[in-house]
Amino acid sequence: MSGMREVARNSVQSWEIDQMGHMNVQFYVEKASDGLATLAVQLGMGPSYARGRHASLRERNLHVRFLRERRSGSPYFLRAGVLEVSTQQLRVYQEMVDGLSGEIAATFTSDVELVDSNSGHTLDLPACARSQAMSWQAEHPEHGRPRGLDMSPPRRAPTLAEAEALGMAHTYQAQVQPAQCDAQGRLARRHYMGAVSNAVPNLLAQTRGDDRSRTPSIGGAALEYRFVYRETPRAGDVLTLRSGLKQVSAKTYIWCHWLFDLDSGACVATAEAVAITLDLEARKAIPIPEELRSRLEALVIDGLGV
Repeated sequence: MSGMREVARNSVQSWEIDQMGHMNVQFYVEKASDGLATLAVQLGMGPSYARGRHASLRERNLHVRFLRERRSGSPYFLRAGVLEVSTQQLRVYQEMVDGLSGEIAATFTSDVELVDSNSGHTLDLPACARSQAMSWQAEHPEHGRPRGLDMSPPRRAPTLAEAEALGMAHTYQAQVQPAQCDAQGRLARRHYMGAVSNAVPNLLAQTRGDDRSRTPSIGGAALEYRFVYRETPRAGDVLTLRSGLKQVSAKTYIWCHWLFDLDSGACVATAEAVAITLDLEARKAIPIPEELRSRLEALVIDGLGV
């Protein structure tokens, strides 16, 4: 794909591995953020620009496909290209590539804007940055396109009252820590995903009656995620998550997550995920037992979405 260039190179660390034995989803998002930081430098909007102009690139939407597991110690690099360029937005595509085999482990498609660090308002991209972005233009490959999620325009921001009226499960609540924030003092994108990932054990306990700490041979994995970022919390803010089942099939679930600021009630982000149950010994997806699937179908909530 002409226009794609390497933007990050690293290896998977032991502390990035979760109880499933593979790199946790939040660290995939962190690696994609590394790639976007390099792209910003190449477009003339790196750290010195951000500090001098009080403006930096920020994702508004993110789509991720997980194609292969990453284990501790595995080398990788990211390459990126630009799919679309407009006055106020870039659509950026990235691939995480195994450093030895060349196999693609994950793909990331982001809508990226230049945002005023103080007001949060979207600014026009500098003409020189848009011109430079054109030299990064690439095509969107089939393996990076959405497969199990509807990519229709986002719904209006939901409210906490709406989530509770729908009967969505209360799956996470915690304070934003300073170490979770980026250079602008806002919650880093990794930790939006981290909140959802940390919520999953509570979600499974409330919907399936599962406790994966007691079933070491059975786990789960995400195949695909979509995030719509709506607000940028600061350190000290308290976030609360509501989750619900949107769809269930023979092997997959689509979970929906709505993240709120507990103090203001504002919706911080909405997300959807396609997930499977994983045999941790065979490292393969396993079907949902018929009896369990029937119970889960009764828990599907109409009207969920990002």
